[in-house]
Amino acid sequence: MATSTHKRDYYEVLGVPKDATLDQIKKAYRKLALKNHPDRNKDDKVAEERFKEAAEAYAILSDSNKRAQYDQFGHSLGGSGFQGFQGFEENFRGFSDVFGDLFEDFFGTSQRRHGSASGIRGADLEYSVEMSLEDVAHGKEMKIEFPRAERCSTCQGSGAEPGTKKTTCPDCGGVGEVRSTQGFFTWRRTCPTCGGEGEQINKPCRECRGTGRTKQTRKLNIKIPAGIDDGSQLKITGEGEAGERGGSRGNLYVYVTVKPHPVFERSGNHLLLEVNVGIDGAALGTEIEVPTLNGKVRLKIPPGTQPGKVFRLKGKGIADLRGFGVGDQLVRVNVEIPEKLTNEERKVLEEFGRLHASQRKGKSLFGRWQNR
Repeated sequence: MATSTHKRDYYEVLGVPKDATLDQIKKAYRKLALKNHPDRNKDDKVAEERFKEAAEAYAILSDSNKRAQYDQFGHSLGGSGFQGFQGFEENFRGFSDVFGDLFEDFFGTSQRRHGSASGIRGADLEYSVEMSLEDVAHGKEMKIEFPRAERCSTCQGSGAEPGTKKTTCPDCGGVGEVRSTQGFFTWRRTCPTCGGEGEQINKPCRECRGTGRTKQTRKLNIKIPAGIDDGSQLKITGEGEAGERGGSRGNLYVYVTVKPHPVFERSGNHLLLEVNVGIDGAALGTEIEVPTLNGKVRLKIPPGTQPGKVFRLKGKGIADLRGFGVGDQLVRVNVEIPEKLTNEERKVLEEFGRLHASQRKGKSLFGRWQNR
């Protein structure tokens, strides 16, 4: 690696700002370490140097005291200099939190180590459902079907043909890991021969071909609660895929999409609706029929109703998901202005305007200004 005078800035190496949090630094280093790891880049000296460079940067920036000194003095550290990659190697044990995650991502989860006793948790599954606004208001029960991995009934999940036994892996001696040394490090990784199980199957199960699991269709009744929002997800514990080697099942996540309604707009637990009322109905008062999610109701429009007036229908909205009552339906009135008038309609409106003119005198903004 280059001497300290030619080293890149540690923040630049990790690609983080100078005010980066420890979590940001960890994530940046973890990403670079995975990308440039020697086992992923055989005989690639450039990747190896990048790996060491990132490790050195992380060793300094993850330590609050060293980071403070580095921020003040840079690579020179007042002439004494940092320990570099060799210093990082000496402090390797201090970074087990990051390297533990790194090994799990690169070599497989920690459940794959130390033989088959621990088992591997099954994968989570996702399922999407589409609902109408009416379904959301009342809740809905539905039947869904989806494929998932089940434990093989022939070999009971062992992967071995019934009547046969597994044998200890000759490469790892049954521990599920092999070690290799490179540079300053001794790496542990999942045994490629047995996949971390520590055992080998000499005669695979004819039903599952040694996997211990088979694909089957799962039928399930689920209940979507009233009041659920568009984009919500429901977690159904233990309905994911079966685990390997006796591991627990994963979970099923049901994602909910609510279809747009042609009439109503939802706002939280309330429903918004716009209705049109003629000039005569707004001026004289009327009664109109208004749709709700539970059928039609009659709504009284009082005389003199102005455009944009909002009426509230209590309890005609959406039930609260947490059980805190039911929202309302808000009805906004639009007063319709006719675009074309017959001669008779025009005469009536002109007469109305003449009779009403006296009431408007002195009420205009301009009139009030003149009377100041």
